[in-house]
Amino acid sequence: MKILVTGATGQLGALVVDKLLQTVPASDLAISVRNPEKAAHLQERGVDVRQADFEQPETLEKAFAGVDRLLIISTAGENRIEQHKAAVNAAQKSGVSFIAYTSVVNAQDSTAALASDHRETENLIRQTGIPYSFLRNNWYIENEAGSIQAAAQGVPWVHAIESAKVGWATRLDYAHAAAAVLTQEGHENTVYELSGQLRTMDELIEIVSEVLGRDVQVQNVSDAAYSDIMRGAGLPDFLVAIFTDMQKAIRQGALAIESKDLEKLLDRPAQPLDEAIRAIVGK
Repeated sequence: MKILVTGATGQLGALVVDKLLQTVPASDLAISVRNPEKAAHLQERGVDVRQADFEQPETLEKAFAGVDRLLIISTAGENRIEQHKAAVNAAQKSGVSFIAYTSVVNAQDSTAALASDHRETENLIRQTGIPYSFLRNNWYIENEAGSIQAAAQGVPWVHAIESAKVGWATRLDYAHAAAAVLTQEGHENTVYELSGQLRTMDELIEIVSEVLGRDVQVQNVSDAAYSDIMRGAGLPDFLVAIFTDMQKAIRQGALAIESKDLEKLLDRPAQPLDEAIRAIVGK
């Protein structure tokens, strides 16, 4: 059985590959990357490193040849849906027998703008008839790294989500869940809502304060004020729009999906958030 992970030198993909190498022979594992030189360390361990670019569909079809189980890690950028479409088409042409895809929480019904590409990708995968598993990741605690590091320097934590709840979990746990789906049986045509314990921002900041050993100042602001602050920090307008839209969606409950699927796939409790926060601030 050949398993292939796309984007394997990225932050999530690298963790998935590390976990897979603990459970399957390197000879059963392949990865697709734009720059194989960045994966030289994996090639040295016996992993089949294949060059592929989501902007060049012909490279994807070649990279997916002979693959049984495929993990498509969602890409970033404005051309994401076309990239995903190319990957799904290549998987179908290459005879892939199972597709796992890193989606977003509540993808089919979410009001968040970022969910639209995931929703369409899920639909594309379903239309192929290939057995699938959608890994609908909630919010990474690492997404808050900038705010956590700033808080460690005494900078106020700015947000616009009010008292909405979020299922923060570590990137490591999401990676280990993906590895479990790729290596275990019984995950055909499944949808997993992967989430940590639902918490409000105040509850998260309380954990951060305990780790830092100091009270963290909080500013719960309007969308307009949030946008102005992000713009003042030097972010380009398109990112300001994305981040502000996400704050609004979170405030409206887009990430407040309660589920035990993550711990089910991990077969263990989720990693405590204080451990991840300590790693972020180097404590």
